[in-house]
Amino acid sequence: MPATTVMDTFDRWKSFLSERVEQAKKAGMSEDLISRIAVQIGEFLEEKVDPKNGEERLLKELWNVSDEEEKQAMAKIMVKFVDKK
Repeated sequence: MPATTVMDTFDRWKSFLSERVEQAKKAGMSEDLISRIAVQIGEFLEEKVDPKNGEERLLKELWNVSDEEEKQAMAKIMVKFVDKK
């Protein structure tokens, strides 16, 4: 897969996640609740979705070796990553 296609896909994913975080905030969800939901999404993705590129593969491998506290930290970081305004 060409690098531009991978980056476009990753950018679309970031945009999608950013929009969902913004919607959650507008609905009054706390940062803590958003992060807990992000952990649940991470668990679902780890179990059900095959990585399609290097970025997804790296995230899945990091998730697989992480304990619960580390997964919570990763989820918070991903939310912060897409919510940098």
